Amino acid sequence: MQMFDYIIAAVRLRSDIDLGAVIRGFRPFETTFDAAADADCTLHVVDSLSIDDYPTVQHISDFEVTEANADCYFVRTSRGYLFSIHRRESDDAPTLFHIERDSHSILTNIKCDNNLDVSLLRFGLWMMFGVVLASKHAIAIHSSVIECEGRGVLFLGESGTGKSTHTRLWRENIEGASLLNDDSPIVRVIDGRAMVFGSPWSGKTPCYRNLSYPIAGFCRLSQAPHNLIRRLPTIAAIGALLPSCPPAFAYDDYLQDCICAALSELLTLAPAYHLECLPNGDAAQLSRSTILGHGK
Repeated sequence: MQMFDYIIAAVRLRSDIDLGAVIRGFRPFETTFDAAADADCTLHVVDSLSIDDYPTVQHISDFEVTEANADCYFVRTSRGYLFSIHRRESDDAPTLFHIERDSHSILTNIKCDNNLDVSLLRFGLWMMFGVVLASKHAIAIHSSVIECEGRGVLFLGESGTGKSTHTRLWRENIEGASLLNDDSPIVRVIDGRAMVFGSPWSGKTPCYRNLSYPIAGFCRLSQAPHNLIRRLPTIAAIGALLPSCPPAFAYDDYLQDCICAALSELLTLAPAYHLECLPNGDAAQLSRSTILGHGK
């Protein structure tokens, strides 16, 4: 299975610019099709896009993207969702993304000349693609994912808790373990199985693999002076996974309902754990033996 083939039913990303040439990570997910009608999610770059064209129905969230020195706001409009990014200390108009709720067509006024701001395009696409995913009960979930023995294990936690460190320890201490994605994989139930997909968004670690695996388990990490793992009951599991879902979506009833429904469905098929751990190989072996179901 490949994400753009299956994650939202044969999704293909149509664009009027060569995404693979300008955006790191998109090339492995490139596909072709004959007409825009074949796509579930399409991207169109337009000459002009105005906030005035899309009256706001509900203000959802304001936040800043520190690394891009930009301010963002996210609103629901009469026709879908609008996401705006404005760089501070810039006279340029905001970069806008609008998605039509029924058509899943993303419009953007991003500049496509030599001044193309790749970071803004990547982030805007992540936000808008997340809206499409939510409507299909799929989630771009903040985690680091290991593939081992043909199954995926997702490690979640706040920034700095050691997700990337723990998956590195798997690769160093467990034969056959490899990284699928280090920031924003996609999860969804397909044909009665909880699945994890690689994505074009992998944070600071360049890992863009158009592959998918059945989910063996989710594991929330916390730092501790010992290694201890326990399985979470369903309600606690939802609480452990929800903070790793797109944070802005929590302020919109429709999107949050979609996220919660997707989590409930996933957790009927894949277990969730809490691992208190040290940054050592024993922690990796403990999570492996528990989640994959055998000893060292």
